[in-house]
Amino acid sequence: MQTQMRKIPVTIVTGFLGSGKTTLMRHILQHAGGLRIAVIVNEFGELGIDGEILKGCGIGCDENGDETEGQLYELANGCLCCTVQEEFFPVMEQLVERRGRIDHVLIETSGLALPKPLVQAFNWPSIKNSFTVDAVVTVVDGPAVASGQFADDPAAVDRLRKADPNLDHESPLHELFEDQLSAADLVILNKTDLLDEAQQAAVESTLREEIPPQVKVVRAHMGQLDLHALLGLESASEETIHLRHDHHGSADDPDHDHHHDEFDSVVVTAQAPSRDTMIAALRQVVEGHTIYRVKGFAALPGAAMRLVIQGVGRRFDSYFDRRWQAGEIDASRGSALSRFVLIGADLDQRALQRALDEALNDVANAQAQQA
Repeated sequence: MQTQMRKIPVTIVTGFLGSGKTTLMRHILQHAGGLRIAVIVNEFGELGIDGEILKGCGIGCDENGDETEGQLYELANGCLCCTVQEEFFPVMEQLVERRGRIDHVLIETSGLALPKPLVQAFNWPSIKNSFTVDAVVTVVDGPAVASGQFADDPAAVDRLRKADPNLDHESPLHELFEDQLSAADLVILNKTDLLDEAQQAAVESTLREEIPPQVKVVRAHMGQLDLHALLGLESASEETIHLRHDHHGSADDPDHDHHHDEFDSVVVTAQAPSRDTMIAALRQVVEGHTIYRVKGFAALPGAAMRLVIQGVGRRFDSYFDRRWQAGEIDASRGSALSRFVLIGADLDQRALQRALDEALNDVANAQAQQA
């Protein structure tokens, strides 16, 4: 009876595109220490990159590596806050039925999602009796803030915007960033390995202007986070979320609108000659278009492992996460096809596919001339 009355704690991981949410989720799952964790992933775009990455941690798979039902739930519409009833509630109802086998729930929102309406949904009677929001954890890309991309100084933002036509620092990006911070119970200042101490202090000062005094800022590089600082915070955020300021109102507000129409998501494919060539080509595409985020998988010649490539602006990182599976191999080529999601504004899939093909040729020719 005691187990049935227990509210299952839920940690909501939010943060702007490329801040490191999925990396944080992987860290939690890899250090869960026996906790039975259900995972909900909400992505913006038709290719479920984040869900695929998390499956590499064993979520959604049994001991033989086969997919099992009910451990990882992927919501692909990109906006949990707008479709709480249509997509989110059915998943939570499934989790209620499995509550005796769940210790914790992790929700990774898309980089374009507003956390406040999602937290407010935990006050609905069908959810309130079974779940409580342990904490809203907002992940912040330290180098991005240090570069002034989300500075609070309008003059500084305007100077940066004029200096770089590929960056749009006006609404909705800046307001979305502020709303993700205002909902936080814990802020993780991520990628501190790329900042010196003075830069870290400056970024933290910028963040402090957007968050209540009681909200902690934890400086981190994702490999060095203590799980005790992330789970078991017992914030019961749903009880106080109505006090948090936001720019966009709640999902129940008829005027609720946070400009999703201004964001596009397209998928492009490629045959990747090498890691360096692929990243250089993607970087060239980003330079010529308004692309905020790149994420996908590259199939390298002779490599049995899948290469995850993720990019924010001109910054890219990559790592091998698992072996390619038989169903992912194209028989005609004898290898998998590299696929990437590009998220940004005013994106045309055909134009971007041509741009990527041309960029791969340009980079390959330049490398051949240098050889």
